Amino acid sequence: MKPLGARFGALDAIFFDFDGVLAESADIKTAAFRELYKDCGDDVLAAVLAHHRAHGGVSRIQKIRYCHRELLGIDVDHDEVAMLGRRFSRLVVDAVVESDWVDGARELLDALVGRRPLFVVSGTPEPELRDIIARRNMTEYFTVVRGSPPDKVTVIRTLLADHGLAAERVLFIGDAMTDYDAAQETGLRFIGRVPPDEASPFPEATTIVPDLRHLPI
Repeated sequence: MKPLGARFGALDAIFFDFDGVLAESADIKTAAFRELYKDCGDDVLAAVLAHHRAHGGVSRIQKIRYCHRELLGIDVDHDEVAMLGRRFSRLVVDAVVESDWVDGARELLDALVGRRPLFVVSGTPEPELRDIIARRNMTEYFTVVRGSPPDKVTVIRTLLADHGLAAERVLFIGDAMTDYDAAQETGLRFIGRVPPDEASPFPEATTIVPDLRHLPI
């Protein structure tokens, strides 16, 4: 496989999603949605999980609002959705902290830190994301860690402007169509992480890797 520079041109920075890209934590979030909606009936639960999987990288608050409104017919107010968000956090944080690294992720960060700016752009609530990264001893790798809100497109545009980065010289590594769409909308280069034996959600021409061992530096 050609090195990144040969395939993508010179890169001034790399943006990473977190769950499913740096940590093997995507299934933990799925299990949390299963727990939140387990008493709502099999059909609702199946629809919730399908929506969650189809919108990887989207804020859990947006997903909860959607699932309550569209699947349960309930418009949750600010206090109710905040309570559900806190319950979700209690279900996931410790498990995400303890989750395995994606193969090759730590080695990639070790090799890249100090050579170019590294950023995290995630749909996880930002205070929770920062806590998780700190507890995993990952903080020193990253120039900036950004979670939700706002959405990833807004975050990316802000980071590009704040750090004087040209979009065409920045790579985004993500595992969901939300990541791909954000890269397309903001002009970033993109590589998709698709675990072995899983179907790729990305357009056919997208460069994909099964883990970060297969991402040459």
